[in-house]
Amino acid sequence: MNQEELKLHRCCFTGHRPDKMELGEKEIKPLLEKAIDDAIADGYVTFITGMAMGTDIWAAEIVLNRKKTNKDLHLICALPHPNFESRRSMTEKMRFNKIIKKADIVKEINDHYFTGCYQVRNEWMVDRSNLVIAVFNGQKSGTKNTVDYAKRKGVKVINILEVVKI
Repeated sequence: MNQEELKLHRCCFTGHRPDKMELGEKEIKPLLEKAIDDAIADGYVTFITGMAMGTDIWAAEIVLNRKKTNKDLHLICALPHPNFESRRSMTEKMRFNKIIKKADIVKEINDHYFTGCYQVRNEWMVDRSNLVIAVFNGQKSGTKNTVDYAKRKGVKVINILEVVKI
């Protein structure tokens, strides 16, 4: 398959970090599970996560769980820069590293940190996807920039918070 054909079966995630959301992991994860299961039913087999705390980590854990019973699924971790996880708590670092070890591909998008490296990572993910599953509350943020970019590029966006009208 060429890149355009692969893109048809790829989905990426974008969402706010936990401190910027009204709902917590216990409320968001079931919504993500449904959106991921719907994407799988629609033929998506490769999922790309940016590995930020919150949405990205939760989505990656769900995909890895689904991989246990569906060997056709793949997880790509797109890291914005080396040592991306360095400022996290020990618990969050362990969660991060567990995902990295089980991912099919881990790609550092940039070779160093710089202002804007997160948006470069986000655009890299969108450019390789046909669907974006978002946890977006409408506020100005990197998530908004990613959703707007996806829409400009004609990539379908499903905002799981619109389902619950937050």
